[in-house]
Amino acid sequence: MDINEIIKPENLVFKRTELMTDKTLSYCPGCGHGTAHHLIMEVVEELGIQADTIGVAPVGCSVLAYEFMDIDMTQAAHGRAPAVATGIKRLWPDKYVFTYQGDGDLAAIGTAETIHACNRGENIIIFFVNNGIYGMTGGQMAPTTLEGMRSSTSPYGRDLASMGHPIKMTELIAQLPGTVYVTRQAVHKAANVRKTKKAIHKAFEVAKEKKGLAFVEIVSNCNSGWKMTPVDSNIWMEENMFPFYPLGDIKVDGKIVKDLMSDLM
Repeated sequence: MDINEIIKPENLVFKRTELMTDKTLSYCPGCGHGTAHHLIMEVVEELGIQADTIGVAPVGCSVLAYEFMDIDMTQAAHGRAPAVATGIKRLWPDKYVFTYQGDGDLAAIGTAETIHACNRGENIIIFFVNNGIYGMTGGQMAPTTLEGMRSSTSPYGRDLASMGHPIKMTELIAQLPGTVYVTRQAVHKAANVRKTKKAIHKAFEVAKEKKGLAFVEIVSNCNSGWKMTPVDSNIWMEENMFPFYPLGDIKVDGKIVKDLMSDLM
């Protein structure tokens, strides 16, 4: 069969977005960051807003986003991405501004910036990749590390009595009046990828309509930090992360759509 017959649009299952650079992804094999990058850039391409989109990423694995996303991007100090994004958005109110952050960044050193940007209802998008660990800096316990979960700083598992409880940032910020769309998704399977892309598209629609802040959490694995194979880490994520961090929309068009009290427990 002629190659031109094979690559007809109706036969294409996947086409790499042109808004990803030619650089090879340097994330650990099996990591969800690369898929999340692709989805965000696919939506930006489909909406035709490449020239009007600005990304902000801080320290950690998320800092590598600059290498792969072909849009204007800037770096923030650890945890300060929402503050930097706020400044950019207020200077250029017609731009689409998003942050791309990990859980150690957003839910630890950046807690204040996250909470207050959400409470003010800044017209930005926050993409929050939650793998329950500090992935780049040595696999330390993060605020999102589960009870009993091992890390380099909790080698016997997270002990609630001495280390406190894991924090559910997404449920917490959903209660703030400035958030319009709040959701938690995943990218480890094709069906989840489709749902996450739909959520990302919704977040950009909120930004376009200047309704307030959109918050998209992506629960992901960290097979290197968790000391597992990629396949085993996805299974562990489904069995352990999802029960504590349930997937789905939490707030849509400014209205809570889930029972937050039961999810917060």
